Amino acid sequence: MFERLYVMLMKEFIELKRDRWAIFRLVVPLVLQVVIYGYAATFTVNHVATAVLDLDRSQASRNLISHFAAAGRFDIVDRTDDERRITHDIDTDQATVAVLIHPGFEQDLNNGRSAALEVVVDGTNSNTALIAAGYVSQIVAQFEAENSTADRRPDTQVAPRTVTVSLQERPWFNESLDDRWFFIPGVIGTLTLMQVMSLTAFAIVREREVGTLEQVMVSPIRPFEFILGKTLPFFLIGLGDIALVATIGVLWFRVPFVGSPWIMLLGACLFLLAALGLGLLLSAFSRTQQQAFALNFFLLNPLFILSGFAFPISAMPKVLQWLTIINPLRYFLVVIRAVFLKGAGIDVLWPDFAAMAILGTGMLTLSVMRFRKSLD
Repeated sequence: MFERLYVMLMKEFIELKRDRWAIFRLVVPLVLQVVIYGYAATFTVNHVATAVLDLDRSQASRNLISHFAAAGRFDIVDRTDDERRITHDIDTDQATVAVLIHPGFEQDLNNGRSAALEVVVDGTNSNTALIAAGYVSQIVAQFEAENSTADRRPDTQVAPRTVTVSLQERPWFNESLDDRWFFIPGVIGTLTLMQVMSLTAFAIVREREVGTLEQVMVSPIRPFEFILGKTLPFFLIGLGDIALVATIGVLWFRVPFVGSPWIMLLGACLFLLAALGLGLLLSAFSRTQQQAFALNFFLLNPLFILSGFAFPISAMPKVLQWLTIINPLRYFLVVIRAVFLKGAGIDVLWPDFAAMAILGTGMLTLSVMRFRKSLD
């Protein structure tokens, strides 16, 4: 058995060696996608186009506007005295946020009253709008804190405002709240799934189309050994992909790796078994490479969306949450992010390991059964 598996393994690597563009296709697109995802996949909103209408024209209003300019999040693209201009800027997408300071702003502050500030946010993109509104709240809170502690004139009868509750934020595991620390580990699983499934989905179909499947099957090799021989090379390629992308994430994007490499390796092996089983199942159900390509494309997008890579599973409808149970990428993203950022071990991650093991075993079993049926 091991001799036959060795021959199958050598056969796959010889075919890979003869393909001049194979190494290029396996490495270069993967690296490019990691770099693109690393820089493009982020929830951070910078350079928000902002229009300002200052009708108070006071020292306090100018100080508040300077807070927006110095925050680094907002680009003031228009300063106007006409409220209709603000509406025009929002309607024509020249500005995403508009800050309106009405007359009496400084006077209300000096008299100890609440000073009204009007902020208009373009809600076309709800995510950008919510994040921008959060930035506005932070700037206004900082301005209010500075104003409340500023020295008052001796003749004023207004008692200084005091803060009775102080909120101090201390994020765990990602103190700088860098989105890349969250996305890069997810990219490792996503790109590996795409690569391995795409390679495996064409494995048996290609043998059938070129006419070598019958030649292989008249040999003493058994169906299980044939499936294992087709799986092992892609398993090794998948491990190489994970190592490559993880190295880029740690060295290039400075994502910390605080966990155990052995826990990471165990999770990667179980995930690859599930991914390879799914790819072989697609290959066993396909008669042509076009069918395999269509099925692969049809499944990859739902697997990505239902994995929790960018969209929280808890926010999905119940029916979709149930569907995520059969998605191996869901469990691997939990494992890889927990190992990377939290240093979690098997005592915490064993449910995800068990789920990937069950999915991998089930899919590989179905692949062998389907392959036997197709031969009959």
